[in-house]
Formats: sequence, C-alpha cells, structure tokens
Amino acid sequence: MRMNTTLVINPKGGAGKTTVAINLASHFAASNTATTLMDYDPQGSSLHWLRSRAPGAAKIHGANAAPPKPDRLRSFEMYVPPETRQLVIDTPAGASGLLLQEMLGRAHCVIIPVVPSSLDIHATANFIKDLLLKGRIRERNIRLAVVANRVRRSMPVYPPLERFLNALNMKLLARLIDSDVYVHAAETGVGIFEMDFPASVAERKQFMPIIDWVDDQQAPRDDRTAGTLYELGRTRSA
Repeated sequence: MRMNTTLVINPKGGAGKTTVAINLASHFAASNTATTLMDYDPQGSSLHWLRSRAPGAAKIHGANAAPPKPDRLRSFEMYVPPETRQLVIDTPAGASGLLLQEMLGRAHCVIIPVVPSSLDIHATANFIKDLLLKGRIRERNIRLAVVANRVRRSMPVYPPLERFLNALNMKLLARLIDSDVYVHAAETGVGIFEMDFPASVAERKQFMPIIDWVDDQQAPRDDRTAGTLYELGRTRSA
C-alpha cells in the first residue's frame, strides 16, 4: 500500500491551513493509520501542536520542512518514516517558485482552504488558476478541492464563493463553521475526532467530506476539473 500525500495550501495567511492539516492528521492517526505531519511554515504551528499532544495520544510523526538555516540539517528533519501511509503537509503563506514546485512534487491531492470573504476570494482566485496550469498538476493528475473555512453561522452560504468556484468549474468540498471547538482542540494538542463525541459532533460532521475525499484515492479526476485545465490552457496560450 502506497503513501498518500495531502498538501494543504493557500497563498493568503489566516485561511485556516493548520486547522485543516492537524485535524486531518489526527483523524488518520486515531484510526491506527501510520501518519506523518510535515510543516513547511517557518512559524511551525503544526509542529508546536504536535509537541503539545499528550504522551498517550495517537502517534503522529513530525517532519520540519521549513526553509533551511545555517544551524539546521533540513534533510534529516524532513525524514518521513517508510511505514507512513498518510502524509499531511502544512504550508506557509505566499509559497511560490521552487518551494511551491517542491511541495507539489510530493502531493497526490491538494486542499485549498478559503475564508468566504471578498478579499480572501480575490487573493485565492489567481493562485488556483495558476495552480491548475502547473505542469506537475497535469502530469501527475493531482486532485484539487476547495474548503470554505471559518464560515459564519449567520451566513452559511456565501454566493460570491459559489460563483467563484462555478467560474472555475470546481466543487466546494466542505464548509467548516467558525467554532471555538477547533480552537480548544488546537490548544490542547488534539483533533476534533479525538475529543468527546458530544462536544465535537457538529464539527466532525462538517469535516467528514474532507476525510472521505482524501481517503478515496482511487476516484477518477472530476471531468469538470479536466475541462477547466483544458480551457485555462487555451486561454493562457491564446
């Protein structure tokens, strides 16, 4: 059985990349799946969360992939155990160029969290369009999905986000309501699937489409996304 790698990425800070990454990793670990959480962000939020986990918590291997410093051996810190079956990668804001290519070179699927606001959608739109045209995305048939994160309960559906995704022929994978449960989980070194069920039942239900999508590695690429690649390619080359 091969290792599956999920890249959680958005060029804008505050999109909730770490929230998605740590809860994805903790779910797989709690399900007795060998899991590694790799952090490319120099702030190291995911690795800080790992260090705060209780000794008896489900084991998650941590890998530090932040840009190298003179006193660090990056290749050693990036080690991923060969038994790993789910590798989840948390990324920094503004990743581009060679760093982005390096991360995409590892990925089998890409999750793009976006906060449903006009400013965040604008900041994310060009990134997704460019991402769809990356050679690695097309050559390796990397699957893409968008998650609405920190959605306000008073506005569970945000029409500009829906229009934005429809313009790209992409589906919205999940809506994660802005909830203190995620904050409490992060502060205590657990994921929502490791909390008492009654305390996190709503959040678990919202997050499950992400789990199912990542788990379903045999699913063919959505034909609508394939069409998007073709049309965007024609537009860019015109």
